[in-house]
Amino acid sequence: MDRTLNYTDILKKTVQAATIDQPRLQAIKLYPVCDIDSGHFLVLATGWDKQRWIDTILFHARLVENKIIIEEDNFEESLTQALIAGGIRSEDILTSLKPAIA
Repeated sequence: MDRTLNYTDILKKTVQAATIDQPRLQAIKLYPVCDIDSGHFLVLATGWDKQRWIDTILFHARLVENKIIIEEDNFEESLTQALIAGGIRSEDILTSLKPAIA
């Protein structure tokens, strides 16, 4: 079985599920962005938080050569853990690399 296809489905389902009904966020809306061709999966948050406009990435993962690279995971209940619970092997999840110090 091709893990890439399975991992794509798990990422898409996890990102979409994370955006369903977040009552604590009030006027902030969450949007799933799943670009399967480029391998990018995001959760965007936009809206008014009191007197301030919010437009930020809450979660960003990339699917590269059967590995999931987590760029951002700013959910209280980690989406990384949800990916593992959904069937992605923990050894296939990496965090983004920090730039080399000159």
